[in-house]
Amino acid sequence: MSENNIQDRWISLQEVCDYLGVKRHTVMRWIDQRNMPSSKVGKLWRFKTAEIDEWVRSSGATDEQGVPK
Repeated sequence: MSENNIQDRWISLQEVCDYLGVKRHTVMRWIDQRNMPSSKVGKLWRFKTAEIDEWVRSSGATDEQGVPK
């Protein structure tokens, strides 16, 4: 699979946890409090890796002191 296909596909909540190396409750908190890019499809959360990468690069996952939460 090419890199573009990987970045274009939707990934699950578990996959985004594995991708970022964090627990489920951390991702849920980021969605609620830090506007992490996500979409809810029925009861399931879905994420685009390209959007997650950009969000992380723009310091979406860090607090005011620059420490990841």
